[in-house]
Amino acid sequence: MRAIVNADRNWGIGFRNGLLVHIPSDMRFFREKTTDNVVVMGRKTLESLPGGRPLSDRDNIVLSRDAGLKVKGAAVVHSVEELEGLLSDMDPDRVYVIGGAEIYRLLLPLCDTVYVTRVDYVYQADAFFPDLDSMPEWELTEEGEEQTCFDMSFTFCTYKRVQK
Repeated sequence: MRAIVNADRNWGIGFRNGLLVHIPSDMRFFREKTTDNVVVMGRKTLESLPGGRPLSDRDNIVLSRDAGLKVKGAAVVHSVEELEGLLSDMDPDRVYVIGGAEIYRLLLPLCDTVYVTRVDYVYQADAFFPDLDSMPEWELTEEGEEQTCFDMSFTFCTYKRVQK
C-alpha cells in the first residue's frame, strides 16, 4: 500500500478540513498516481472533495467508524481488518491512502511507499502527517528538483519503508 500527501515544513496537511495549499502540478501528480487505482480515505476527506463525492476514475474506499454510513460510488469499511479483507485480492501497489490525518496514522504501518509533496513553508494547520524524517523505519529515497508556484517552493519526495 502507498500513501500520497502534501505537507508543509512541520508536516501540516490540513486546516478546518481543507488542504493547506492548492498547487496545480501537485494536483496533476496526485491524479497521475491515483487514476485507475484504489484510493482509501476517511469520511472527512470524502466530505472535503468536490461535491463531497468519491473521486472519478478510481475505486474509492471510505474507512469510517459510522456503521450507518453509505456512500454512492464507494465501498465503506469500518475497521482496518475489514479494509485488509477487501484489499486482499488487490495489488498493494495500486492502493493509495489519501487522508486524512487519522487515516494516515492508522494505515501508515501498512504502507511501504509514501509520496510527499513537501512545501517549504509553515501554514496554520490542525491536521498533521507523521514526521517521516524522524522515523528510522522510513528513508527519503528520491527528491525531485525544487519547483515554485507563485512565491512558494516545493519538492516531490518519495519515502520508502526500510527493509529489515
